[in-house]
This record gives sequence, C-alpha cells and structure tokens, in this order.
Amino acid sequence: GELGRLLDQRGANVVHVPLIRIDDADPAELERAWGCEPDWLIVTSAAGAERVGAAAATRPDVRLAAVGTATADRLAELAGRPVDLVPDRQVADALASAFAAVNERPQRVLVAQADRAPATLVERLVAAGHEVTPVVAYRTTLRHPEPPELHAIADADAVILASGSAARSWVDMLGDRIERIPPLVVAIGPTTAEVASKSGLKVTHVAADHSLAGVVDELTSAWTSSR
Repeated sequence: GELGRLLDQRGANVVHVPLIRIDDADPAELERAWGCEPDWLIVTSAAGAERVGAAAATRPDVRLAAVGTATADRLAELAGRPVDLVPDRQVADALASAFAAVNERPQRVLVAQADRAPATLVERLVAAGHEVTPVVAYRTTLRHPEPPELHAIADADAVILASGSAARSWVDMLGDRIERIPPLVVAIGPTTAEVASKSGLKVTHVAADHSLAGVVDELTSAWTSSR
C-alpha cells in the first residue's frame, strides 16, 4: 500500500506483514445510522471514509470532519467536496477541541469508526453537549502471521506500527515467538504508542506528524541518528 511505497522511495527493504484484517460492517446498520439526520459526519480513518463517503456525497448539507489529512483526502474524494474540519494534530483529542471551537451550539453528529476505536472522541463530543450517534463502519480482526513472515520480522531493523490494533496484534499474536524485537519501533501517533505500551511493547519513536508520510520521516530520522 501507500506506506510501503513511501518507504520504498526512501530506500527501505520493505517487509509487509499485515497484523490486522479489515472487514465491512453491516451495510444496513450504516444506512440506519444516517437516520439521526446529522449536521456533521466525522470519520477517524481512511477505511471509515471509504465506507461512508459515497453516502455523504448524496447528503451535501452534511458538514464533514476527519481526524487527519489522509483521511480527509479520501473522504473528500468520495464525497465530492472538501472536508470542513481537520485538526492541526491528527489525534482524537485535537479533533474534539477543533470541533468545539467551531460549534458553540449543540450539533447532531454521526461518527463513523472502527469497532475497536477508543471512546475518547465520542465521550468528549457528548460531554460538550452534542447529540452523537457512533456507528461501526468497519471491523478489525487480528491476523496470524505465517512462519516465513515471523522469520522476516525477526531479521528486521525497524518496525512501523500504523494503528493501535496493529500494536495490540503484535503482542497478542507474536508474543515471544520471535527471536528479538527490532531496535527501532516507530508508532504513527501517541494513541498507537499508548496501546503498544499498555500491551507491553516498548515504542522507541513516535511520529510528530501523525500520518503515513510523518511516520516515514520519523523512521528516517531515527535510523540516521542510530547509525
């Protein structure tokens, strides 16, 4: 995918080992969720945008918000219009703060997210007085790497964790079945790093810009400093 392409451009030898699988949620559940007649649609990942973007295109009066630039780009592409709100920092707390800054009055908000998504965003929006309808846009399940993949991981110089689910899967599925942890463990953002830490995996670096490009920049900087 895109992350592998960006790493390849920097000269990395990429070993792609998926640790999660993304499955569609119930389409009927997604359609029913629009019954809340939202003023805003918020998506927290590109995978979520891909599952609600087409429906947003048929509802031009609904304003759009996304947690980060990559998610916003995908949502805008599918909805056929620009995203109205993207926070400066690509984390749920920053999105909640940015939303509060532009909405003094209560809004009806549809939040499309993964089944494993943290409750942070929804809880903060509810606490601010908004009428929030969370909906599961897609489901993530842990994936068992094959023996050749485990061997490749053991020989890696660095690992990038692009989501909290991937970090959790690393610990749950791999455990002590690999010879060593790569010396550089780079998380795409603080949420992913926190999940990894709570799961018992030490993260050595966290991307300053919580995007695919940002995590590649962080890895490049970390690798240069370690040599």
